[in-house]
Amino acid sequence: MAARNEGANRSDMMERVVSINRVSKVVKGGKRFKFSVLVVVGDGESRVGVGMGKAKEISEAVRKGIDKAKRNMVDLKQVGSTIPHPIIGRFGAARVLLKPAAPGTGVIAGGAVRAIMELGGVKDVLTKVIGRTSNAVNVAHATMQAIETMRTPEEIRRFRGLEKKEKKEQSLAAEGA
Repeated sequence: MAARNEGANRSDMMERVVSINRVSKVVKGGKRFKFSVLVVVGDGESRVGVGMGKAKEISEAVRKGIDKAKRNMVDLKQVGSTIPHPIIGRFGAARVLLKPAAPGTGVIAGGAVRAIMELGGVKDVLTKVIGRTSNAVNVAHATMQAIETMRTPEEIRRFRGLEKKEKKEQSLAAEGA
């Protein structure tokens, strides 16, 4: 748990408001309005988080969203300036495809996905929201789910135990020589 919150309180975090939604509740005397705000927070290198804040005023909702986003930060795995492999994130009805791109391509994304990728430090990536959803909250959560399940080539080798085999083969070759 401590590793997740490491660096969450630093002042070099960048914030971006992705969507502001006015919600009304009908009561006896009329309507009560509140705001829900989706905020993305990142350090521009490898850490990014998404948070949702709800309050009667926009400024208070943004503050709450930033606090929640800082608490929910994850590491965005990168290989150079792009992501390690193609992946599809799912959350609710939203599905988001993230694909690595050649250097110089830029961030080809829109809305919540663009904010997450840019604040996470990714410079080259191709994305597509698959299906028919305009719900920025579900798209943001689907993107975060994809980021959390992404693995670097080194992690995959370690999970498969290939580093150990390579070291054994090298030591056997050295002994035979």
